[in-house]
Amino acid sequence: MANWSDPRPNASVFQTAGTVGTDTFDAGMRRYMLSVYNYMASAVLLTGIVALGFFASGAAEQVFGGPGILKWIITFAPLVFVFGMSFGQNRMSSTTLQGMFWGFAIVMGLSLSTIFIRYDGLAIAKAFFATAAAFGGLSLYGYTTKRDLSAFGTFLVMGLVGLIVAMLLNAFFPSTIMGLVISIVGVLLFAGLTAYDTQRTKSLYAQVAGTQDEQRTVIMSALTLYLDFINMFLFILRLFGGNRN
Repeated sequence: MANWSDPRPNASVFQTAGTVGTDTFDAGMRRYMLSVYNYMASAVLLTGIVALGFFASGAAEQVFGGPGILKWIITFAPLVFVFGMSFGQNRMSSTTLQGMFWGFAIVMGLSLSTIFIRYDGLAIAKAFFATAAAFGGLSLYGYTTKRDLSAFGTFLVMGLVGLIVAMLLNAFFPSTIMGLVISIVGVLLFAGLTAYDTQRTKSLYAQVAGTQDEQRTVIMSALTLYLDFINMFLFILRLFGGNRN
């Protein structure tokens, strides 16, 4: 809004309006991105607490080490949440979507409790901090770079599909070498996705700023970056963590 009481006799109304508009947009952008990272970091923390608590209670070994359908429900529950949120986000209120986001973080924690069975605590801690450092650097690059990363989007999605196929094949026809290649490719792929998704998250603000879709976009963007972080962490852990068994 123009400052009609500007005491400078030669001040331009359009320059003042443009400055205010730019400052307002930048402040909104910072608030928006901070919300995304707060949601994402809080979800990672919640997942870690649930995973550690479920393992420490002994329930994880009982559920995943024995027969029964419960372990399969816990394993595939995160996928149900992701698909539900992705396909239903436009029909859900931001409150409902937020509830599903926290529910997803909890069931992911239950599912990821198995890493404490397979790997020792030191290996998990090293992989986590390595992931946090890499994620922070890559996300900062995606946020600050002037280079358009959208051209890599199709390549990264195709790479993700190929990675899933390779993991399925390796599950049925286990190969140590193939497992190593999958881990390396997985780390590189989610490193690229971290930078790409950060830039995409930033670019979405211009489309949703001040609308009812802004909060939903914050939550879904946090979910995307959360998945990038968790997957990169798991591939780093698989690559360098060794195996307790």
